[in-house]
Amino acid sequence: MSTEVDRLVARIRPPDAAIRQAARQRQDRLTKPPGSLGRLEDVAVQVAAILGSERPSPRGKALIIAAADHGVVAEGVSGYPQAVTGQMVRNFLAGGAAINALARQAGVRLTIVDAGIAARPPDHPQLRRLSFGPGTENIARGPAMTRAQAEGCILAGIELAREAADSGVDLIGIGDMGIGNTTAAAAVTAAITGHSAAVTTGRGTGRSDAQLDDKANVVRRAIEVNRPNPGDGWDVLAHVGGYELGVLAGVILGGALARRVVVLDGFICGAAALVAHRICPTAIDFCIAGHRSAERGHALILDHLDLEPLLDLELRLGEGSGAVLAMGLIEAGAACLAEMSTFDEAGVSDAGAS
Repeated sequence: MSTEVDRLVARIRPPDAAIRQAARQRQDRLTKPPGSLGRLEDVAVQVAAILGSERPSPRGKALIIAAADHGVVAEGVSGYPQAVTGQMVRNFLAGGAAINALARQAGVRLTIVDAGIAARPPDHPQLRRLSFGPGTENIARGPAMTRAQAEGCILAGIELAREAADSGVDLIGIGDMGIGNTTAAAAVTAAITGHSAAVTTGRGTGRSDAQLDDKANVVRRAIEVNRPNPGDGWDVLAHVGGYELGVLAGVILGGALARRVVVLDGFICGAAALVAHRICPTAIDFCIAGHRSAERGHALILDHLDLEPLLDLELRLGEGSGAVLAMGLIEAGAACLAEMSTFDEAGVSDAGAS
């Protein structure tokens, strides 16, 4: 492990247990039947413990989208050419993608990260250029990247999260863009969870049954060729991951370090969470799963990390779409905990009153 990452990760502490207990007690005294707000109650208590206040009021919202290319597209795993990664990033920067519409509607600030795009987009105020190369190597034939590149990705992601926190952001969402990245995510998921490539690999950009079988075979070959150590997040990332996966894993670690809520998107972000969890299990305590992706490997990730998603809308777009949609629910849960009156405060008799 990187000495610098090791030093930073050692400073990550769990969310505040005393605040969690106080928030739960307050939640149980609010003017409503116990448990009647369902999952919103649990989310609010988690947010309280993370932010260190039994009456949490999350401030700014930001989404960090990491984009990169993947050498494995040479194996025919995607229905889109590699050039689409750079083209879609240009679309993000122009404000014309689905995530732009969703972020505008939700008041979420976007940061787009070039973690390694083959067709480099032009400079833009919203673009952070962290390029570690014009895409990873082909994981079906060898490692995706060097250990040093993996370290650079993680450190860059940590710094991005810390910058967001320092700017007044309490909800940090993560999203992705990269042709071929569902193949890398399937390989990461297979390597860490132990499930076969046949069940971790999904249709991605819309593969037919025959193409899906071919894609699963590519993932299987990547595992066989690289033999990543399932207990070592660094090893998995370097052998079968992607630059954007590394950056997003770093954002998760950085969010935990800064004691902020990290809102996960779908399959790619889930694979990044697997890597972050292997590096520092406590970091997942700061994560909320925004949604359950229709990409079938995502359910395996959520089960492995014991995360219950807030939404299940059959989304499989990526870009951070599910994370942004979930942020409103997180804010709503926190608002109820912070702003509702207790039975005593309101002078209302509760169910236990005689």
